[in-house]
Amino acid sequence: MKRTSPLALVVAALLGGVVAFAADHLLTRSGGATFTPAVTLPILLVLLGAACLALAWPIRRAVSDPNAPRVDPFRSLRVAVLSKASSIVGAALGGAGLGLLAYLATRPVTPGIGSMGTIIATAAAGAVLMVAALVAEHWCTLPKDPDDREPDDPGAGAPAAH
Repeated sequence: MKRTSPLALVVAALLGGVVAFAADHLLTRSGGATFTPAVTLPILLVLLGAACLALAWPIRRAVSDPNAPRVDPFRSLRVAVLSKASSIVGAALGGAGLGLLAYLATRPVTPGIGSMGTIIATAAAGAVLMVAALVAEHWCTLPKDPDDREPDDPGAGAPAAH
């Protein structure tokens, strides 16, 4: 499995920001109120980041400590995939928070600190989730086994091509 690329995170953040900005613009243009995320969203994003780290910690400990029991590679893969998905979601929601904040900054009347506070908290919590998930993904990287060689590797016992 390849690690999450910075390009994927940037694209997710940009898409989240553009979609949130456009959605808020359409809401206010149609006469509705601007979108404000729920107060629980930043809390849940931080809890998801903590869960990713908590699930990845035993894998990191087993990889770094030679006396620890062997890690199930499927467990490591599951946690790595969860971490990869969480980092992309964190980037997208962090970008969405920044898009909502950018839209509010372009309005002639600045909204109250209550609605801006949850938007800022959502953007920050998205960044926290992204960083925590990237750390968890790094912790799930298993070292190569010494017997894992490529089929055409001369050291693997395969006949060399002449």
